[in-house]
Amino acid sequence: MNTLYNHIILYDADCPMCKVYTRAFTRTGMLDADGRASYQDMPEAACPLVDRQRAMNEIALVNTCTGEVSYGIESLFKVIGNAVPVFKPLFGWAPFIGIMRKVYAFISYNRRVIIPAPHGESGIQPAFRLNYRLAYLLFAWLVTSYILTSYAARLVPIVPIGSSYREYLICGMQMVVQGVVVAFYRPAKRWEYLGNMMTISMGGAIVLSIVTLIGHIIGLGPMAYTLCFMAVAGLMLLEHIRRSKLLGIGWGLTITWVAYRLVVLLMIYLFN
Repeated sequence: MNTLYNHIILYDADCPMCKVYTRAFTRTGMLDADGRASYQDMPEAACPLVDRQRAMNEIALVNTCTGEVSYGIESLFKVIGNAVPVFKPLFGWAPFIGIMRKVYAFISYNRRVIIPAPHGESGIQPAFRLNYRLAYLLFAWLVTSYILTSYAARLVPIVPIGSSYREYLICGMQMVVQGVVVAFYRPAKRWEYLGNMMTISMGGAIVLSIVTLIGHIIGLGPMAYTLCFMAVAGLMLLEHIRRSKLLGIGWGLTITWVAYRLVVLLMIYLFN
């Protein structure tokens, strides 16, 4: 694996995801040991050509010899393409670059709701793009609903089976209900909260998909699937509380989040 020397990648110190993959670059030898630095700790005079707001949105790679700066997916392609040259033709293909630029932006503009910063944020913050947040909410809704629709069949007869669109409606309506509540309760946190809430839902659904895979192998029954579902719901509640604290929004939205789920469960038993 080739090492890209004389380059420094600037990562967001408030972003756990950014820390992980940039550290992987140095540990695997894609960049040298001094090839990564915290964006927040980098003196402005050290990188005068860096667009600081753009670097917060799209990770910057600085050539320390020429001062040339690349951003976002181009930075990652430059590091990976140098380490594994076989990928260079693909990374130079315009259609692929265009698609991956959108994928990178989708993740980057939603990274603070995928993995929230555990400590206080500092300096310039990532820009907010409503179109990417709406795309993330739609993506999380579809993934969550699809997985839950499959999982619901494994809860019968303990939980009545519903129509093929029931989970899509339940998940979608929770976004609407919580969106209305947060609009009155903490309007400034609306999109940040909804992003975090849907990350919790999608995370829980992914765990349930793993349970389904294990259950298929060892032969779990409806009661075991139901207990696993309850355990995952409990973990989701704890994560909702944790993220609410990070957002500084108190207990109000956690209460309505739980209340909605209890009402839905009651309606499932009453109307099936």
